[in-house]
Amino acid sequence: MPVIQPLRAKAVRVFDNVRNRLGKLFGPRPGGAARAQAAAHPGTRQHNIFEAAAAYVSACAEDDEPRIEEASGWVSPEALSFGVNELACRAVIALARERGESPHSVARTLLGLPAA
Repeated sequence: MPVIQPLRAKAVRVFDNVRNRLGKLFGPRPGGAARAQAAAHPGTRQHNIFEAAAAYVSACAEDDEPRIEEASGWVSPEALSFGVNELACRAVIALARERGESPHSVARTLLGLPAA
């Protein structure tokens, strides 16, 4: 056991060094600024992708520009896009089950497209 501790400590230092050098080379990690801001303001709560997507889509449906801007600032644009896509998929599946139709036909109907 005593031999493992120094090896583990050395491995941690090596990986920390590699991570720091890669950070300098490639820039900050995605979400790093959000983590730093959360650490600076421990009382504030960080929103997740799905909360942001739900707020964004509901604000878009109500044409509420201030809420759209607020929700779009909660996560990165890529994360928001993923969340909105996931919400759309789940909504189409739920409607398809409710209507007894295929997700494909429900999606086309929602978009006003003719039946394929």
